[in-house]
Amino acid sequence: MSLSVSTGRAVDLRVRPVDEVLDRVERAFQVRLDADTVVRKRRSVGARTDRHTWVRVERRSLDRIGDQGWNGTECAARLENIAQPAWQACVVWRDPDEPAMWRADETDLLPGMPVGTAVLGEAPQLTDAWWQDLNASLDALAAHHTMRVATPDTVTITQALVTESIRTAFSDDFDTTVEQWAPAHADLNWANMTAPAFCLFDWEDWGTAPRGLDSATLWASSLVVPTLADRVRHERRRDFESRDGKLMTLFACSRILGQYADPDDPRRTPAGVEAGRIVAHLQAPSSCR
Repeated sequence: MSLSVSTGRAVDLRVRPVDEVLDRVERAFQVRLDADTVVRKRRSVGARTDRHTWVRVERRSLDRIGDQGWNGTECAARLENIAQPAWQACVVWRDPDEPAMWRADETDLLPGMPVGTAVLGEAPQLTDAWWQDLNASLDALAAHHTMRVATPDTVTITQALVTESIRTAFSDDFDTTVEQWAPAHADLNWANMTAPAFCLFDWEDWGTAPRGLDSATLWASSLVVPTLADRVRHERRRDFESRDGKLMTLFACSRILGQYADPDDPRRTPAGVEAGRIVAHLQAPSSCR
């Protein structure tokens, strides 16, 4: 089965044939993948193995692999006090036909099912204990130290990226300088957490980021369900009340309201309302440092 594809267009693993890739992974890990459990996403494919582990395979173009490499999942394995599946092994290889690399990671099985898709359309049933575990893991993560830099959507987050994203979507008459940086998961959405037991997975993009990135990302994923978005704001209120948290909320809104965003995204109206409130606050003289 040929895997060649035009390098001039994006590759979507939900529709692209990956049989040869999965065969290679089975040989490398000496496992069999359960075809009935295969989960296909735009950039990754995952499946359960016959030794009761999980294998996640991702394709990434060479221009999306920075100087820090592509080892987020194994680097996250050393993090303490964070609910995540234990990492076992990996295999990485360069695609022979196009400028891209493949990486497969084997981890323990998740303790439950993903809460839902990246953007939820209805409120999930989550206990107070679940929210406590979420907060404990995110707070523990922020207290760590790392030389890694977060890569949300595979793009390295920098002050320049934050400023450009906010300026493109909103006013340019307030300061966008980030003051606090701390480790973040960088892809915190409802498809990357489990319930009823909380567990956070898919760590390939984690690293240092502006304070509040994770909280704002999860909030943005919840906007279709106002009560859920409000719960995220309540649970992570220390982030949202900080100046950096407000900037990260605008950063998240810029992905929804920006020039190339989906005009039919149902989150546009609530994102626009919140963005307007934050911009007005940041423009007020009392918000100046």
